[in-house]
Amino acid sequence: MNQEPESPFGSIEDAHEFLTLLAQTVFETKLELEADVRRESNSGYPRREEALKLTLYTLNKLEFHMNRSRRVLNDLRTLRRLLFEEPTLSQLPVRPRARRKPPVEVPLPDAASSETAQIASAVGTA
Repeated sequence: MNQEPESPFGSIEDAHEFLTLLAQTVFETKLELEADVRRESNSGYPRREEALKLTLYTLNKLEFHMNRSRRVLNDLRTLRRLLFEEPTLSQLPVRPRARRKPPVEVPLPDAASSETAQIASAVGTA
């Protein structure tokens, strides 16, 4: 009965995806909070404005750490691929595209090329 509790993330990719969503939510919240700070700067409540500024500062720190954590997870994914020789996106097999017919080249007869040479020499002398 010594079962380990299930991890909330089954893989590094799941954790990376979670941090990406969290960073996006933090960014959107930060934009809303910046608008609140601008609105409160004109009100007569300086303590509320200071509290919003402190919240914005803390949210900026959180955003920084979310982005940094995503980069660390991305580095871990890269190292895992290198260690276990897992294919990267650029190494995965590409589905074959629909084949296009090569352009048909029609050879010009020798007479046409000599006519072209004659016209070119006539234009050059005119």
